[in-house]
Amino acid sequence: MERRQLIYSLLIFLFVVSCQQTESLIIESNVNNEVSEIKEAPPILIVEEIIEEPVSVWEYIQNNSQLEDYEIDRTTQKYINNHIKDKDLFYSYLENSTFYIFYVIQKLNEADLPVELALVPFIESNYDPFSISPSGAVGLWQFMPSTGRLYDLDKSWWQEDRHDPFLSTDAAVEYFDYLFKRFNNDLFHSLASYNAGPTLVESRIKSNINLNKDPSFSNLRLPSQAKSYIPKFVAIYEIISNPEKYEVELPMIPFKELVERVEINGQVEILAFSDFVGLKPEFVYKLNAGYTKWASAPGEKSIFYIPLEKANLIKQDKDLFLKENQINWISHTIKAGDSLWELARKYDTRVEIIKKINFLEKDLLTINNTILIPLSQSKDNNFIPYEVHIVSEGDSLWSIGARYSLSPREVARNNNIEMNSILKIGQQLNIGNKNIYRTIDSKKRTILYSVKQGDNLYRIADLFGVKAQDIRKLNNLDDSPIMPGQIIKIIISAF
Repeated sequence: MERRQLIYSLLIFLFVVSCQQTESLIIESNVNNEVSEIKEAPPILIVEEIIEEPVSVWEYIQNNSQLEDYEIDRTTQKYINNHIKDKDLFYSYLENSTFYIFYVIQKLNEADLPVELALVPFIESNYDPFSISPSGAVGLWQFMPSTGRLYDLDKSWWQEDRHDPFLSTDAAVEYFDYLFKRFNNDLFHSLASYNAGPTLVESRIKSNINLNKDPSFSNLRLPSQAKSYIPKFVAIYEIISNPEKYEVELPMIPFKELVERVEINGQVEILAFSDFVGLKPEFVYKLNAGYTKWASAPGEKSIFYIPLEKANLIKQDKDLFLKENQINWISHTIKAGDSLWELARKYDTRVEIIKKINFLEKDLLTINNTILIPLSQSKDNNFIPYEVHIVSEGDSLWSIGARYSLSPREVARNNNIEMNSILKIGQQLNIGNKNIYRTIDSKKRTILYSVKQGDNLYRIADLFGVKAQDIRKLNNLDDSPIMPGQIIKIIISAF
């Protein structure tokens, strides 16, 4: 009996142990399966939010503008209606900004100014760098001479920085930065000040405050031109912000750089540069409107803005272009009132250089005489346009002429001596470098000039030292007045 009980007890113990092992195996199996499932599970992807870059400048202005609360009053609505009554014209109006507005936005962002200020040149000039107002304001931003000088916009015979769309933008952004600080970042007060002047606007604000009146723009007593300035601004902003509402198509101006700044050593002739880069001269002048003559200003370097796709061409073949298109001299016919000092200032050179080149012992000039003016003071320019021949025994005008491929008369004329003059041993004679004096009348250049507001043929002729009738004949002009923006040809003596 006891033995049978012992056997039963042993069987029960073995059964319990077996169950525990089975449970343990099941648990272990489940754990292994779970681990296996974790290892084999696909990785969890973390999706980051993709921020799309604005496609156009209009989209950028819409998304980044600080102008929110504004009123569309009757005056503003009138300007809106004026724009949308001819939508094709409005499209062209906006399209004028294509090559400039991205640069304007960049500069506004750098100064932490409202991006919608990029619309101001539409009001000021229709984004036309050649624009000149009856009062003498010039360029995209319509700078007056005094304000231009205040912001280092220079003017010389060769250039007018107020016309330069990029230099004038730099100045305008700097001026707006000053206005915003002066008027506590108030957009409308700053815009009104840009038009009417900060002193006047500030005095009107103080006057309202003293009278316990609201000093906001709409309540200020300002000239009619300044009062209409904000409605004009708001009208353009409203249409650009809501083109679908007004059923207006905005031109596709991408939010990216379209032009590149390039530097070229020395002075550059616009027409030769245009041919080299394969662009129309009118377009080169439009991007570089600060250059008002046939060439860039004399100096160590010239700055040009050109489309991006043309920039690599300049970078690759710049040296070749410079070698083939050096500008060193211009001929100037003396007229009443000319002086060496005035000519040196006008052409950016020095009196002693003009005298040395033209063998002038005195400061007096003779009317109708033609003299040579060097057009560059760079290190690469050779100011001495002649070779010197030292007379030796047996020399004559004929033998010297034959040696240098000149006629005896040309040798005599180059040295202001008579044909029968007796040459002295050791005498120095000027022999034109590359026959420079012989070819002075044949070395003529055809340049293009964009007519400015207020120009006439006589003023232009005086600028370039030519005759008005020659300009008229060359361009087949009748008696009709020339118009701003018209491109005319002018032939000058320069080499």
